[in-house]
Amino acid sequence: MAIKIKKIEYFYCNIQDQPGESYKLLTLLAEVGVNLLAFTAVPSGLLNTQFTLFPEDSNKLIIEAKKASLSIQGPVPALLVQGDDELGALTDIHKKLFDAGVNVVASTAVTDGKGGFGNVIYIRTEQFNSAIEALDL
Repeated sequence: MAIKIKKIEYFYCNIQDQPGESYKLLTLLAEVGVNLLAFTAVPSGLLNTQFTLFPEDSNKLIIEAKKASLSIQGPVPALLVQGDDELGALTDIHKKLFDAGVNVVASTAVTDGKGGFGNVIYIRTEQFNSAIEALDL
């Protein structure tokens, strides 16, 4: 598989940090048919966790979150990179962004254990068009 880059959106919410909160949220989303391309959960202060949701269909997430009284923020643009896992696989992408003066705010990547990888790249909204141009999307 060649490297594929696509524009995606993410939403986030802060939840009180208690056992089972990610399970409850992920179960709710699965039950209402919201498919996630990616998901992160990170500490946010001492007593909260920030969930970041990257839905396949942003409109569906917005509708279902409203029905469930789930307060989400977004959408915020991001990039999803997928491809063959090889040494330096992310280097060219990050170099193009650097050369264009685009600041990568955060980046999370993982291999699938079968020779592929996925990478979510967070870029400030005001620089997103520059990132798109730099990557020829």
